[in-house]
Amino acid sequence: MTQRYRKFKRAWGMYYAFDTATGNSVSLKTKDKAQANHLVVAMNEASQQAAMNLSLAKVYLRHSDPQVASRTWQTVLDEIIRTKTGENQTRWQVMARSKWLDSIRSRLLIETQAEHFLHVLQCGKVAINVYLRRMHNFAIDMNWLPASILPKRQWPAVKFKDKRAITLEEHQRIIAAETNPERKVFYQLCWHLGASQGDLANLKGEAVDWQNGTVSFVRRKTGVPVLVHLGPEAMNLLKDLPAEGLLFPYLASVRAGDRATEFGQRCRQLGIQGVTLHSYRYAWAERAKTVGMPERFAQEALGHNSKAVHRAYAKRALMKVPSLEEYEQRAIIKANR
Repeated sequence: MTQRYRKFKRAWGMYYAFDTATGNSVSLKTKDKAQANHLVVAMNEASQQAAMNLSLAKVYLRHSDPQVASRTWQTVLDEIIRTKTGENQTRWQVMARSKWLDSIRSRLLIETQAEHFLHVLQCGKVAINVYLRRMHNFAIDMNWLPASILPKRQWPAVKFKDKRAITLEEHQRIIAAETNPERKVFYQLCWHLGASQGDLANLKGEAVDWQNGTVSFVRRKTGVPVLVHLGPEAMNLLKDLPAEGLLFPYLASVRAGDRATEFGQRCRQLGIQGVTLHSYRYAWAERAKTVGMPERFAQEALGHNSKAVHRAYAKRALMKVPSLEEYEQRAIIKANR
């Protein structure tokens, strides 16, 4: 069997061990030849034992899973993408092409060590942190890994950038400056509906119920149906849009990134910072909290898993709480009816 380490002697008499696998040398901290021989033999035995243990593990695992010796992290990505649909699948396809995953893309799952993950996580990208966790969890759930590669407590904390709601004043400035009719109405409906840009851009005229003043659609991200009641101002905006087919033909035909870029350019022209199209969802949720809309109604409008609702109702928006006296007066009025 080929020995990984071999000893050599420096000009000053100190013995070193040369690693044929990495090309690095390490001092044995001795000038005694017998002691140097003993240390190199021990190092070779340790490396051979580790390789033997891994080989034995592969033999045993191969009996229960024939693909254990060939399954890489690219395989995990491909399988995850296959299980997704719509927007979720698109997000995973974009992530699968990320250069930050190149270092583990072709690495076998069974040979992946914690330091390999830590190397990827050094980029500091929030998306990489989130999606690498999901890849790791998917592999464990599929029994493709015998144990966790990186303990849960050792994953770097996910720190999202602070996002804020767009204000009414900022929204009005954007509407006043927007010259494109389609984008102008789009931004106005973002304010009234609080829908994500993808859902709103693909909204169709058939989704509008004029008799009941509602708009219904299925969230592209979650597949959950949503029914939103609109007021007269929002319904008037819809009157000028197509009664059938896509309400926003151009915006529906471009990528989400293009819609975000156009909005970002308008904001930069006006000196508005810290907002994106998603800020309209935060604004809708905070407005709902401020006027006292029950959280369950906001969840029905934006989705029960909406982070905008959870954030607004947890701490962001200030809600005017009626006095106890007002509640007592209401109770008396109800009792006398």
